Amino acid sequence: MKVDVFNEIQDPRPWQDGHQHARITEALEQAKLADELGYGCWWQVEHHGAEEFSLSSAPELVLAAISQHTSRIRLGHSAVLAPACFNHPIRVAERAAMLDHLSNGRVELGLTRSTAPEWRLFGVDPADVRRQTQQAFEMVPRMWTQERFSYSGEGFEIDDVPIVPKPLQRPHPPLWQAAATPSSFEEAGKRGVGVLGTTIWESAERVRRMVRLYREAAAACTEPVGAFVNNQIAFFTFVHCAATDEQAVKNGAVAAAAWYTVRALTFFEAADSFVETVRHQQDIMADPSGGGLTGDFLRAEAEAFTGPNRAQVVIGRVLQGEEVPDEEIFEALNEQDSLIVGSPETCRKKLRTYADLGIDRLMAFHQVGSLSHESVMTSLRLIGDLIPEFA
Repeated sequence: MKVDVFNEIQDPRPWQDGHQHARITEALEQAKLADELGYGCWWQVEHHGAEEFSLSSAPELVLAAISQHTSRIRLGHSAVLAPACFNHPIRVAERAAMLDHLSNGRVELGLTRSTAPEWRLFGVDPADVRRQTQQAFEMVPRMWTQERFSYSGEGFEIDDVPIVPKPLQRPHPPLWQAAATPSSFEEAGKRGVGVLGTTIWESAERVRRMVRLYREAAAACTEPVGAFVNNQIAFFTFVHCAATDEQAVKNGAVAAAAWYTVRALTFFEAADSFVETVRHQQDIMADPSGGGLTGDFLRAEAEAFTGPNRAQVVIGRVLQGEEVPDEEIFEALNEQDSLIVGSPETCRKKLRTYADLGIDRLMAFHQVGSLSHESVMTSLRLIGDLIPEFA
C-alpha cells in the first residue's frame, strides 16, 4: 500500500488578514515536504463556491506550481468535474497533458460527476451528469492517443481536430473515478479506471466489501475507456499523527474531524443526496436482470443488516440538523476505524488495518479544519517515517 496525501486547502474561520494566501502557501510547503518524505502522490480536489470548506477551485494551477517545486511525488487531480459546463473534455485533455510535461510525467487524472450545489452553480442538469461523465471518459484518452480526434454525440460535434500537446506518459496518464456508492465502484471497475473513495464515514468491513466489488468489476473489464485497465483502489481518510495520542487530541484532532464531518455533509447537501442514493439503489435491486454486482452487493447488505452502528446514528443526527458534540462525532468515527489519529504506534496499527483491506493507496488527509500548519507538518513527517513499512 502506497501512502499519498489528499488536500482540499481548507480555510476555516475565524479569518485573519491574508488568510487565503497563507493557506495556499502552506499547501505548497506541505507538498514540498511530502515529496522529500517519499509520499506517493499529492491528490488535489476541485470544488467551487465552497468558501471555508475548500479553496481548491483551480487545482490544475496548484498542481502546476507543485510540479515546479518537487521531483518525485506524483500529482493527482481528484477529481476533475467532468460535465462539460464545468470542464469541456478538450480542455481537460489539454490541461492534464500540459501538466504531465511540466511534471516530467507524474500526472494521475480522476473524473467525477460532482454534486448538487456545484451543478446549480454551473447550470448543469442533474439528469444528464452520468451521460456527460461517460462522454468525458470516452473522449479524453482518445484525444491523448489519436493524432487527430473526431467525436459525434449529444452536445459534441468534433471533426478531425489535433488536440495538443499529447501527454509525456505513454500511452497516457492513469485514469481514475471518484466514487462514494457501490454502483459507482462497479461503474469505475467496468470502465477500467482506478477508484477514489473515502473511508471517513465507512466501517472497515464495508470498505472490504466495496474493495471486493470493484475488483470483480475491474477483472471483468475487457474494453477499458483508456488504453489499459488501471486496477487500483485509493481511499482517503483523516490522518493526524503526533508524538502521543494525547498530543494528537491536544492539537485539535477531535474538533477537526467533527468540523469536517459537519461541513462536508452540509456542503454536499448529503441529506438530499442520501434520499436520491436510496432511490437509485432501490431501482437497482428491483431490476429484473438482477442489477449486476451492485444488486448482489445491496441484497447481501440488506440481508445482513441488524441495525445502524454508532457512527451511522451520529451521521444521521447531523443530517437532521442536530448539533452533535465534537467528541461524540470523533468517538463514533474512531470506533469503526474511520480515522487514523494518534501516536506513531496508534497510526501504524490503523494503517495496517487499511493495508489488510487490499487498498492500493491510502490518501492521508492531513490538512483538516483548524489544525495548525506546524502540527500538519509534524503529522506529515511522522507518517512519512512509516511509509517504508507499507511499501
